Amino acid sequence: MQVKKTCILGSGICGLVSGWKSEQEKKELTVIDSANRAGGVIESLESEGFLMDFGPNTLSLRLKKTESMLKETGILEHAIDANPEAKKRFIVRGGKLTALPHGLSSFLFSPFLSYPGKLRLLLEPFLPRGKECETESVAQFISRRLGKEALDYLANPLLGGIYAAKPETLCMRYTFPTIHELEQKHRSLFLGKALGFGKSSKLPESRLISFPRGIGELTERMKSTIKGEFIFDHRVTKVAREKGKWRVFATGSSGTDWNQIFDEVICSLPAHQLGKITWENVAQSAKIKTMQEASHFPLSVVFHGFEKKDISHPLDGFGFLVPEVEKMEILGSLFSSTLFPGRAPTGKVLLTTFVGGERNPELALKKEDVIFDAVTQNLSSLLGIRGKPVFQHVKTWHNAIPLPDISLEKREKAAVALNEKNPGLSFVGSHLTGPPLPNCLDL
Repeated sequence: MQVKKTCILGSGICGLVSGWKSEQEKKELTVIDSANRAGGVIESLESEGFLMDFGPNTLSLRLKKTESMLKETGILEHAIDANPEAKKRFIVRGGKLTALPHGLSSFLFSPFLSYPGKLRLLLEPFLPRGKECETESVAQFISRRLGKEALDYLANPLLGGIYAAKPETLCMRYTFPTIHELEQKHRSLFLGKALGFGKSSKLPESRLISFPRGIGELTERMKSTIKGEFIFDHRVTKVAREKGKWRVFATGSSGTDWNQIFDEVICSLPAHQLGKITWENVAQSAKIKTMQEASHFPLSVVFHGFEKKDISHPLDGFGFLVPEVEKMEILGSLFSSTLFPGRAPTGKVLLTTFVGGERNPELALKKEDVIFDAVTQNLSSLLGIRGKPVFQHVKTWHNAIPLPDISLEKREKAAVALNEKNPGLSFVGSHLTGPPLPNCLDL
């Protein structure tokens, strides 16, 4: 039996997972990427003893299928668990860090919500099931079930931290599909959770993990499981159907041209890159434009190193998120050197702060010194920082995170239609799965 030749466009996490699965099916694999390395937005870099993650910082391991895949590839045995202190998380309220509750006692006495806000939250089990609405936003859902204060001080900062977006923009059934389904099946979120909804697919205990060399080690190790050919520094320029097969054209960084024919092509490129390729003899090619409609906002990831003695706050947690109503310039910050070992030199700490997104896109694109000043000012007031940073670095993503908004359904349908009308051509990526790292691993 003839071995199928498969080409993966892009070597980000979705491309690497697709490549690994293709080789499990005994296919001959070629992976092509315009970058000089695999991993896409997942990248870790050490500088002056500080270990930075430019994309995702952690992997939340909750589902059995995710764990199974990482075990099968041999990657999980190299993972490290987050510091137990990471279970403690903060939000900003009234210009100060407030710990989120982790039990009934702390819920009752924590100032994260006012007493009327907490009472409104506790009314949730008595509310009727909402009408099925496929376009309901996260803001509408949370306001309806949990109240306006929960929207402002829980959902808003959470979504700013995960997607760098506002809850008014995101579609509930794509952003939190499990919670959306929970209401449809059990009416109450709290009662459904108490009845064990969704437990069969989950691990008995979730894990928050990374790797000794940063989360970039995940894609490095994923790449090492793939035996096929990797072609870097080559930008794909055209994909053309030829007599039932697919020819891929690319141009190298040195100007050299490359093309090869394949039985199938799996495109894992970001949505905003699809329009840069000529799609020749592709049925319903207009649907590729539909997939390009994913909303992206710029985001800057800002790294600051400080002397530990210069910070009043003990940094005893995961980090903090900033509700939009607090009117600060940052979305939140991770206590990176608390989370995992080896992130900062002895006696120093590393903070990873997020700026921009839908809330403040202009700031993400300003000059580095403007961004550094804004972040340092916010961090100093919240954490009691007395000294100047001993290390600074910024990574700006012009098209950061494809949002799970109401256009996601159209994008999914477009991908399915293209696959059906063009056997051997398929599309994957975070603009279709949703951007959280577990989604990309569970293709």
